[in-house]
Amino acid sequence: MQEVMVVLLYVVAFAGAAVIAVLLWRAMNSDRAEIPRGTSAPRPSSPPRRPRPTGPDDDPDFLRSLDEDLRKGGGEGDDPPPAPER
Repeated sequence: MQEVMVVLLYVVAFAGAAVIAVLLWRAMNSDRAEIPRGTSAPRPSSPPRRPRPTGPDDDPDFLRSLDEDLRKGGGEGDDPPPAPER
C-alpha cells in the first residue's frame, strides 16, 4: 500500500511539473500566440550597420600620405616626432 502511495506521489509531482512547464512556455512565447498557424513569424530586419571607426594604420589615404611624405623628405632625419604639448 505504501509503495502505491509513493508511485502516486511521483505521478502527481510529474504532472504538476509538466503543467508548470507548459504554463511557463506559453507565457514566454505569448508574442507568438497572435500568429496564425501555418505562417511564419515576420523576422525583424537587422539594424543598419554603422561603419566602424578605423585607426590611422587602416586608412589607405593616411598610409598614402605617409608614403608621399617619406618620399618627399627622402627618409632623412631619424629623429622622433616632437611630443605633443599639453
